[in-house]
Amino acid sequence: MCLAVLVAIATVWNLLPLFAATRTQTEVPAIAASGRLFPELGPGLRALKRDSIGQYYILAASSSTVSVYGVDGKRIGEIPAVSSQIVKIVFAEDIDVDASNRVFIADLGANAVKIFKTNGSLDTTVAVPAPTSVAALPGNEFAVTSLRSDHLVTIYSEQGKLIRSFGGFRDRLSSDDSKRYINHGRLSGDSLGFIYFAFTLVPDATIRKYDRFGYSAYEISLPHPDERSASSSQASGVDILALARRNQGTPAKPVINAFGVDSVSQDVWMATGDLLSHFDKNGALVGSYRTATANGTRLEPSAILIEPGRILLASDPVGVYEFSRPDKQSSSSTGQR
Repeated sequence: MCLAVLVAIATVWNLLPLFAATRTQTEVPAIAASGRLFPELGPGLRALKRDSIGQYYILAASSSTVSVYGVDGKRIGEIPAVSSQIVKIVFAEDIDVDASNRVFIADLGANAVKIFKTNGSLDTTVAVPAPTSVAALPGNEFAVTSLRSDHLVTIYSEQGKLIRSFGGFRDRLSSDDSKRYINHGRLSGDSLGFIYFAFTLVPDATIRKYDRFGYSAYEISLPHPDERSASSSQASGVDILALARRNQGTPAKPVINAFGVDSVSQDVWMATGDLLSHFDKNGALVGSYRTATANGTRLEPSAILIEPGRILLASDPVGVYEFSRPDKQSSSSTGQR
């Protein structure tokens, strides 16, 4: 065999991984937004919820109020109510809405979870050290994540009683003091009381599903494109402190920038950058999509809301956009694999 042929074969062989990666990327279909909602909102978007009558609750830039929108998409109020002169939100990190349409606010600045009635008045305040995420549960309980907890999830009653804590850290911190500065993850829930925990800073995109008693139903884990080779050699754990100090001491960018749960089907939708991945109730991957606005602008969600006929993606600072649910369309366009 001549030298030229051998060189050609070697060249093609070396390029095969590149061809495979390119093919994988091109096989992920793109979905474009059908429109923008709540156009006055953009900067600081980080939480988006809906109640049982179709009202929307949005946490954005101010961190001291939650904007309330009606079913027609028009702003109808805020929490705390404008008339309230005493009740304040210091710095809200997350929100959730329970079955009776009360709004739970993780007020990091006040070391508390504050629960508001539908009219915007305060129902109760529960002292919680440095809460960063909250999920309302059946039975007058709620789950939180905290900068000061030794566990991933803590359950409180609305009377302020600590019910239980569970979930072990996947990381290895070099000092106890470092725990208080790291947000280990975010929460979501469903109508049956299951709790979903998305890890913030581990290299692989990872979500655990728990029941309210702390038993793990499954764990979703997708390798991060930039961390696959590193994560495969870290089976014994991840040094999260090193990740948090990357880039001259600034916190590492979360691998999972947003996730949402279909409260009825228990399907999970997870965003890593502009890649939106869909998992069924058992944690199996059923579809992946690249997300963009109607004009083709890349969209990286900071919050996801799953509705029966559509998906809402909130992106800081781009805004809130609606998408037709790709899993409800014909199989030829769903991106299933």
